[in-house]
Amino acid sequence: MLTTLIYRSHICDNVSFSSLEMMVAAASLKNEQASVTGILLFNGKHFFQLLEGPEESVFQIYQAICSDRRHYNLVELMRDYAPARRFGKAGMELFDLREHDREEVLQTVLDKGTTRYQLTYNDRALQFFRTFMQATEQENYFEIPPAGTWEFIADGDAIAPETLAPGPESDCSFAFQPIVDPFAREVVSLEALLRTAAGESPQMWFAGLCGNEVYEADLRSKQTAFAMAGALNLNGRRLSVNLLPMTLVNIPGAVDTLLREIAANGLVPEQITVEFTESEVISRFDAFAGAVRQLKSAGISVAIDHFGAGFAGLLLLAQFQPDRIKINRELVADVHKSGPRQAIIQAIVKCCSSLEIAISAVGVEKAEEWMWLESAGITQFQGQLFASPCLGGISPIAWPEKKTEF
Repeated sequence: MLTTLIYRSHICDNVSFSSLEMMVAAASLKNEQASVTGILLFNGKHFFQLLEGPEESVFQIYQAICSDRRHYNLVELMRDYAPARRFGKAGMELFDLREHDREEVLQTVLDKGTTRYQLTYNDRALQFFRTFMQATEQENYFEIPPAGTWEFIADGDAIAPETLAPGPESDCSFAFQPIVDPFAREVVSLEALLRTAAGESPQMWFAGLCGNEVYEADLRSKQTAFAMAGALNLNGRRLSVNLLPMTLVNIPGAVDTLLREIAANGLVPEQITVEFTESEVISRFDAFAGAVRQLKSAGISVAIDHFGAGFAGLLLLAQFQPDRIKINRELVADVHKSGPRQAIIQAIVKCCSSLEIAISAVGVEKAEEWMWLESAGITQFQGQLFASPCLGGISPIAWPEKKTEF
């Protein structure tokens, strides 16, 4: 299957241009043997390359490119398929944009294309060429340092699980995970994550329930969440709890029940954030929106959890503005290497900035993910990189420290 892959990267400071010419000569032979075309642009700081050829060959070559230490911050921009080649000649060709007029280079590249694609400016791959040459996106080329630049040191400030055991009448429990601002070394909030009494997943807690039983169990579990949180010394910190959107719609007096349990456990509404997942369709949106207004009128903040992974994210933003959105792990995963994920998250950041909606990123597991997200303007994070969920307690937080020597 004919495959096109486009990536960009940063050249390392210790690489000379003469060595690049030797690299291209060697790559050209390798590409020709694999029936792969390589068009490489260089502007003195960044590489941009298109690889085109049989799928397996393109991916093998790209894997070798990713391990090449002459460049870093590799970001895959496009992976696509086509019925015919854009460029007929296999091998590798380098264009140094510092030495030529950019429009002339673009025309030269197009002239090397096959008849089908010559001067086809609306072709997506060729649009990437134009964008790179016109340098319209370079403000987004974040130069994040290698992961080893940082070490993460646990602060030792934790609450042991036995401190927050649920009451004997409860048939569920909660794991607590901090949401942190790493550079400020601040715990922004704690999220109470539903578990069975044995520590199993929320799916196990809801297993076997149907209809309104699901929503009754969802609301009932919050009694345990607030009771366990009340045993914590929150010192004014916020607490986030998850709620299915239709729980507010299908269970009469759900908001009043939440407020009653908050007060009964020594908490105040202003400390609480209710996070709605996008995992189900909101079938009665007017009733849901009315319940949200009740929550906010009482002082409870509202967030959209796992934003970008479900049914109603953009609709929820349009119909009512939450106080916070939490970007889903599926978008966060390896964002430092994925152009599509970067573009989506940058659009989310811009949208939320215009609406004064706070953003946090969920499921951050790698230092590179955190560094890219920080560069994009996100400052609050939740994930294994900083602290794992702890059943009935709070894990110590691993704060980033920049190594003095790297």
